[in-house]
Amino acid sequence: MSKKKIAEPDLSTEEKIKDAAQRVFMQKGYAATRTRDIAEEAGINLALLNYYFRSKEKLFELIMLEKLEKFFGSVAPVLNNAETTLDQKVILFSNNYIDLLIENPELPLFILSEIRYNPDRFAHKLPVAKIADSLFLKQLHEKRQDINPVHFLMNILAMSVFPFIMKPVFHSAGIMNDKTFTARMMERKALIPKWINAMLKAK
Repeated sequence: MSKKKIAEPDLSTEEKIKDAAQRVFMQKGYAATRTRDIAEEAGINLALLNYYFRSKEKLFELIMLEKLEKFFGSVAPVLNNAETTLDQKVILFSNNYIDLLIENPELPLFILSEIRYNPDRFAHKLPVAKIADSLFLKQLHEKRQDINPVHFLMNILAMSVFPFIMKPVFHSAGIMNDKTFTARMMERKALIPKWINAMLKAK
C-alpha cells in the first residue's frame, strides 16, 4: 500500500502572496488592508492565502522582519569596514536607512510595535549586539571619549525614523504631501551627517 505523499509548500506561491501583500500594505496601509485584498492582488482565493499564512498580522510581521534582517545584514559590514572613516560610515548608514524607510513607510510603526510587545524577540531576530560592538561605535568613542557612543547611534536612528512616524500628522496638517515629504527626506540624507558632525565638535 503506497503512502500518501505529504503536500509541501509551494515557495513560488508564498513569494507571490508576500509580493502582493507588500503592494497592498504600501497602497492602503496596514490597518486598512484586508486578507481578501491581498488574495485578490495575488490572484488566488482566500482559502489558499489562509493555508500559507494564518493571518494578516503574521504575513505583515514576516515581510517586515525580512526587510529588517536584509537591511541590518547589509549595514553591518558598512559599520565594521576598516577601510572607511567615521564620517563615511555616518553618511552610508543614514542614506541606507532613509532609503529603506522611503521604500517601506509602514516599517517604523512595525518596529515600535515589536519593541513594545516583543523586545526580546526583536533583539534576537536582528544583529543589534553586533552593531553595539561595531567598529563604527569604537571610532565614535575614540573621537569623543567623554560621551557614550550609543548616544550618537540613537540620534542617527531617531533623526531617520521619527519623521516617518510623524508623516500622517504632517499630511493631516497640510504641511507636506507624499512628494514633498520624500523630497525633505532626500535632503535629510545630507543633513544628518552634518548634524552628527556638529554634535561631535560641540563641547
